[in-house]
Amino acid sequence: MIEKDFPLYKGRIAAGLVGDGSECLGFDDEISQDHDWGPSFCIWLTKTDFEQIGSELQRAYERLPQRINGFPARKESHWGSGRTGVFEINRFYKRFIAFDHPPKNLAEWRVLPENNLATATNGRIFFDPLGEFTVFRDQLKSFYPEDIRLKKIAARCMKIAQSGQYNFSRCVRRNEPVAAQHAATEFIAAAISMIFLLNRQYCPFYKWMHRALRRLPILGQTIYDLILDLVLPHDNNRPTSHDRKVNLIEKISQHIISELKRQSLTDSSSDFLLDHGPLVQKKIRDPEIRAMNVWIE
Repeated sequence: MIEKDFPLYKGRIAAGLVGDGSECLGFDDEISQDHDWGPSFCIWLTKTDFEQIGSELQRAYERLPQRINGFPARKESHWGSGRTGVFEINRFYKRFIAFDHPPKNLAEWRVLPENNLATATNGRIFFDPLGEFTVFRDQLKSFYPEDIRLKKIAARCMKIAQSGQYNFSRCVRRNEPVAAQHAATEFIAAAISMIFLLNRQYCPFYKWMHRALRRLPILGQTIYDLILDLVLPHDNNRPTSHDRKVNLIEKISQHIISELKRQSLTDSSSDFLLDHGPLVQKKIRDPEIRAMNVWIE
């Protein structure tokens, strides 16, 4: 279709599948097929090219066969519309990071939600002869500047220690199962986020963060297995179950401390991650960020 109807732009059009949806993470299954599922892709154009052929190319995209190799047309939900089709490159990225340009400084990097960055850099580029989409993508995929990564790691140290190593047991001893479950959930989310930061990878949307964790080379499968054991019920003996969970929380925390040491981010011998957070923060070079509250990020 491009060769026939847009031959002058053949070497200027990028295509792929990036953005919202489990299909962009490679996690689609039979359950996924009830909405926002089916043959589809994205086409990306420069601003000038979009102004010249964007509307016409979108109409041509919509005329493409709706059934491919036996798969039915894409079923779009109300909230899933507009994820595929023709886009202007900078405006496509602005949907996820609120900027029509890669972050220029630490302040811009700090305000970007991590799962949005994961969404903006997931999926696959099928071809990009001009290279402009890839240039933007590669700048985001290079990951946070080190000072921002360290600030986030320091804050995760505090959260993991507070929710898991400290408050979980206190909630159990007070016979507050809802608070104990909430503490465990906060611990799991912070621990998974920490592993992504240690791998210099963006953590995706909460529903898929556990599954994406398994792909990470640094502690990914190890932490996943421990977290899975933490959430699965084993018996109804509450003291035994509590002791087992505390032990798993400590194992996860000690793996994290060992990796922090391996990356030369701390030299403390403490088993409590609360003691490591301020040490990580001290390694931040930017004085303004280094002076921020260690708990916040």
